[in-house]
Amino acid sequence: MRVVLDTNALMAPVEVDVRIFEELDRLLGDYEAVVPEAVLSELDALADGAGEAATAASVGADLARRECDVVEHDADYADDAVVELGREAAYAVTSDMPLRERLLEANVPVISLRGRTKFEITEP
Repeated sequence: MRVVLDTNALMAPVEVDVRIFEELDRLLGDYEAVVPEAVLSELDALADGAGEAATAASVGADLARRECDVVEHDADYADDAVVELGREAAYAVTSDMPLRERLLEANVPVISLRGRTKFEITEP
C-alpha cells in the first residue's frame, strides 16, 4: 500500500521529536512511502534558510531521499500534489489542518499526530 508524505510530516522528527517511519511501521506494517517532487522541492527551499525550520527541512529532505520514492505529478504546489497522489494512495500523512480537510473531502484517509509522538488514522 502506498502512503504519501507531506512536508510537515517529514519535518516532524526535528520539530516534534516523532519517529515517523517507526510510527508508520507500527500503524501499517508493510507500506511504500512516497513523496511528491514538489514536497522535496519545498523541503530543499526551506533547508536553505536558517534556524530550527531549516534544520527540520534538511533532515526531512534527507529522510525523503533515503526512505521514500520521489514521485512526479502534474500539480504546481506541494499540497495539491499530496492531494493528487493521495487519491491513488492508501493514506496521506500530514498535520496541516487545511490540507487534512482537503484530503478527507477527497476521500483520502489521513495519518496525523495524536498527542505528542503517536500517529493515528482518520477515515473520511
